[in-house]
Amino acid sequence: MTSTQARPTSIRIFLADGTPEGLRIVEKSNWTGRAVVANRSQLERALARSEMTQPGVYVLTGQTEDGAAKLYVGEADALGERIKQHVSGKEFWTRMVAFTSTNEGLNKANVRYLEAGLLALAKTANQWALDNGTFPAPPPLSEADRADAEWFLAEMLVIFPLLGIDAFEAASSQAAASSSEQVEPPLTLYLNERGAEGAGREVADGFVVIKGSLARAEETLSIHDYMREQRQLLQERGVLAPLDGKLVFTQDFRFSSPSTAAGVLVGGSANGRLAWKDASGKTLKAIQDERLASI
Repeated sequence: MTSTQARPTSIRIFLADGTPEGLRIVEKSNWTGRAVVANRSQLERALARSEMTQPGVYVLTGQTEDGAAKLYVGEADALGERIKQHVSGKEFWTRMVAFTSTNEGLNKANVRYLEAGLLALAKTANQWALDNGTFPAPPPLSEADRADAEWFLAEMLVIFPLLGIDAFEAASSQAAASSSEQVEPPLTLYLNERGAEGAGREVADGFVVIKGSLARAEETLSIHDYMREQRQLLQERGVLAPLDGKLVFTQDFRFSSPSTAAGVLVGGSANGRLAWKDASGKTLKAIQDERLASI
């Protein structure tokens, strides 16, 4: 699947209920796609819209029992009918994002291609837990239809982060994109505490721990349940793997904050702004304070 180079664009979010938390319709300039965004409690209103009678691809978002972000990706000939089946069939989700076309440009093969593309990206990124049990291969399309589907997919990937969904972008890709916007090279930060040895970088939406970082296998007695569950989940998903008495990061992984990243590494509570330091020993807190002072 391809990606597009970042460029200025205009995205319109229409608040159908007049509130930021209500039913939302998302459109992008020079694109035939449209997204309907609704919480589970607003589903009746969303299903009444004409967009939900059309073919499309959708995601359901929520949390695992451990509190980690979770996602389901699907496609349908009629979005509304399919999503209604998930009301009783799936309990985890709290929000729906459904994409369709304003010019009836999506058919069954197109939406199957989009579903396969999103699932492949989410599986490769391994940032969110996936509720999908199968990962279908994309259907065969003509060269022209495939190009149209890739374009539609690329535009969807621009919209997802605006809705707080970063499941389809690998942490390494986000770190690279963030650094490419800077004049200076990306700053690598290091953690060396309590037997943990890690490297990471700030990104726009959190903090990325770099592949090969070593976390403590043991946990402190005072570790919070959330942190223990985070470490357990990362081991279950293969992000953390045993290595010589420690746990190694098998991939770059994006955390919501430097403190969460540090806590997973040391197996307990940690202040990420103090634990992460540059090569000279300057803390992340000092680095951030200097940036603010220079403005």
